[in-house]
Amino acid sequence: MVSTGSFRGLVEFSPTFAPRRSISHVLFDFDGTLSLVRQGWPEVMLPLFLEMLPRKGGDTEDQLRQTLFDDIMRLNGKQTIYQMIQFTERVKERGGKAEEPLWYKREYLRRLDERIRHRLEGVANGSMRRDDFLVFGARPLLEHLKARGLKLYLASGTDEPFVKHESELLDLTRYFGEHIYGAKDDYMTFSKKMVIERILRENRIAGEQLLAFGDGYVEIENTKEVGGLAVAVASDEAHNGSGRMDEWKRQRLMGVGADVCIPDYRDAEALLKVLCA
Repeated sequence: MVSTGSFRGLVEFSPTFAPRRSISHVLFDFDGTLSLVRQGWPEVMLPLFLEMLPRKGGDTEDQLRQTLFDDIMRLNGKQTIYQMIQFTERVKERGGKAEEPLWYKREYLRRLDERIRHRLEGVANGSMRRDDFLVFGARPLLEHLKARGLKLYLASGTDEPFVKHESELLDLTRYFGEHIYGAKDDYMTFSKKMVIERILRENRIAGEQLLAFGDGYVEIENTKEVGGLAVAVASDEAHNGSGRMDEWKRQRLMGVGADVCIPDYRDAEALLKVLCA
């Protein structure tokens, strides 16, 4: 067990954690891991699904809400279209006539835009601080990583044009350069697994040289599959900077093999010293 005496906040290490001196490349998820522009997105997706799901005898609203919420969060980290594909299956199994998954995705994005537009406009016109829409301590972490000479990548289940636009607004693009990847309408042409494979192939590195940060199971699982080091960010998105872990995220991410779990990046420098030995 690694000593946590140098940490001011919460940190959890898995029993199998071991530092990696060889880390050279770092992968980040976007929403919930770095950006909070889309904070509250489940509160848009869940009502949409509840509104459009056919009812059956014996249904209770609480049961439906829990089932749909579990579907949504189980697929968190994958491209948004996968949540829509899952929802179409729910509609069909209840005898309903489902729209195409892309139709549901576009309706979800329309409603989400209504929720977050003022945030984007506020950051763009300077009436809102861009760092207020970053997970607490994210920028110092990125600065530390760059200072160590590590190469940074960003991969998101959110559509790539939105990721690039929001990264620019939040002044994150300069950390990642051209290595910002997101979902495509042709969803079979993108996945975080593909991005990881590309990082390893193009840089001719072993999986053990990869470090990943994420709040969804996909990037954690894909990183562990290649032998990388995975840090789960169980961010409390609704109360940024609280220092508390989102317990649902913590259990889910540690359950798929995360090496470390943190609520935010308040201990960025101390964390990197431990991770990189």
